[in-house]
Amino acid sequence: MPAKPLAVTPEEIAAMRARLPRGFGRPAGERAAIGLGWVAFFAWLALSCWWFEITPARLWNGLSGLGTIVRMMIPPSPGTNWDEILEAMAQTISMAFLGTLFSAILAVPIGFLGARNVIPNWVFHFTLRRLFDGMRGIDQLIWALVYVRAVGLGPLAGVLAIFTADLAVLAKLYAEAVENCDRRPVEGVLSVGASRPLLVRFGMLPQVLPVMIAQALYFFESNTRSAAIIGVVGAGGIGLSIAERIRIRAWDEVAFIIILILVTVALIDRLSARVRARLIGDRPLAGY
Repeated sequence: MPAKPLAVTPEEIAAMRARLPRGFGRPAGERAAIGLGWVAFFAWLALSCWWFEITPARLWNGLSGLGTIVRMMIPPSPGTNWDEILEAMAQTISMAFLGTLFSAILAVPIGFLGARNVIPNWVFHFTLRRLFDGMRGIDQLIWALVYVRAVGLGPLAGVLAIFTADLAVLAKLYAEAVENCDRRPVEGVLSVGASRPLLVRFGMLPQVLPVMIAQALYFFESNTRSAAIIGVVGAGGIGLSIAERIRIRAWDEVAFIIILILVTVALIDRLSARVRARLIGDRPLAGY
């Protein structure tokens, strides 16, 4: 025989409502604020679409033009200057490698300086961290435009752009890794009377070095893609080749270059993932 439900008196409901008002729904003021927030969101969305002239007709025409470009890309072809394309791809990989290498090397001492457990002076730490934030706020493409004006067209501007953009990011990541060091090895080095440089060398660096190298490898893989973009503004590499062929509407060669970039990035990603897994002591991810 089913049990009868317990009867709850109106007085008990009122007491529970007074004790747990949010259990019976949101207050009227909060519901009104949420409603106004949604109205503001959709108004901002509609204003943005009007401002950027996003209309169904314009989107349809754009998709039609994109379909024409895709048809012109098939079949992909290296053209007559395939050796130039391969040289530009090699230049892109070299730009990514040099920019990442230089930034990773310089980020190691800067990262230690930015760690609280190495330099406890909060004024120095705060100033250095704000410098990191300022440098990270400028994109690689902006740095590439600056260096193209400073050193001229070519891969040197690309290397400098990657180096400058990655330096602050890697330094911040390295500083956080140093701050999370295990205290026991550090205390062991301190117990034998080691100086501060020896403490960093033998107590902290062995703990964070695999993580630092793994992060640098990840940035190298990411920078290979970035180097293809900054080349469009004249910083050398495969991006410059893409820009030139788009300008003359050689879409079949553009398709070949895109496929070449995808294959190159996939190979670098597979290789760097294996090396990172070996360094940090974890098993490789599925698919690697």
